[in-house]
Amino acid sequence: MRGYFGIGVEGISKAYNVGSVFRSAHAFGASFVFTVAACYDSRAAQATDTSDTISQVPFYTFPDTAGLALPKGCALVGVELFEDSIDLPSFQHPLRAAYVLGAERHGLSPAMAGRCDYIVKIPTRFSLNVGLAGALVMYDRVISRGRWAPRPVTEGGPRQDLTPHVHGGPTFRRPQAMEAHRAPPPLAELAETERVERTGRGRPRD
Repeated sequence: MRGYFGIGVEGISKAYNVGSVFRSAHAFGASFVFTVAACYDSRAAQATDTSDTISQVPFYTFPDTAGLALPKGCALVGVELFEDSIDLPSFQHPLRAAYVLGAERHGLSPAMAGRCDYIVKIPTRFSLNVGLAGALVMYDRVISRGRWAPRPVTEGGPRQDLTPHVHGGPTFRRPQAMEAHRAPPPLAELAETERVERTGRGRPRD
């Protein structure tokens, strides 16, 4: 799957919630995890993060929203039940993304919400546990950006296998400069190459 993603939390006060998010991130193949202004005790988080994510995946901690630093070109995607948030099933995940979830009671801070490039919501009647919400967002990314056999119209598993990926030809900035390399080799040089490969000796010098 092309691209990468990271996931983090803001203002979380319960270490086991952070551990739950991080364990799911590790399972879904996150490239990094992070906290922003959060109370995080890695030893306490091991109760839920049984995979010990921060020893396997790059982990960053930031004191506040202003200090949050992301890779160039990485879109910040908030997860929050705002009225105008994008429904997750209708969201096209960025190729490079960092997802952030808010605190247990208050959600994303206004500063963090203002920093986000997109804010999505999971279509539920009320808010979910932060660990479950993070897992659902990552799962949606995997199924929408990955390649899978198509779902059938009727119930059950796929009726056809996933078609093999076909790589396109190389792309050149100056296509005309590569035409000389596309031309067939001179017949004399080709014959000499075949003779050397066959006999193991080059042409005698005059």
